[in-house]
Amino acid sequence: RQAAIAYAHTWAYGRNPRYADFSTMGGDCTNFLSQCLHAGGLAMNYTPVMGWYYTSLRSRAPAWSGVRELHRFLTNNTGVGPRAAEVPIGQLMPGDLVQLSFDGGATFVHGVFVVEIGSPAEPANIFGATHSEDSDYRPLSHWATAVPRFLHIF
Repeated sequence: RQAAIAYAHTWAYGRNPRYADFSTMGGDCTNFLSQCLHAGGLAMNYTPVMGWYYTSLRSRAPAWSGVRELHRFLTNNTGVGPRAAEVPIGQLMPGDLVQLSFDGGATFVHGVFVVEIGSPAEPANIFGATHSEDSDYRPLSHWATAVPRFLHIF
């Protein structure tokens, strides 16, 4: 978790040249989350189509850069690579993910990498790093109108 958090701080306002920048292709947030997870030591899963990997812009799994696809991979993965479960806000830890919906919870379209949690765990005390709206230590309350879902990585 500490290595993933350090990576998030390093690249929150920049782009690692080893990866494509998806900013003009729908947003870079999930690509950034995947980079953070991988930098934290989580292995890529090279299962065609349904895996989680990146070797180049043309050779990657949809889960590497897609919000919905990453959620599906993390919550269903039984093989190599990261796994996650949706949890209540109180079970969130630094190194976990928050995905946001701006239409009442029907479609999740943005992701934030959790870098710090204060006490109590509430939106004003959960701080994240993200791309597309590049930021670091941004409180979750910044997206006050969004519906969040909390993904605990294990």
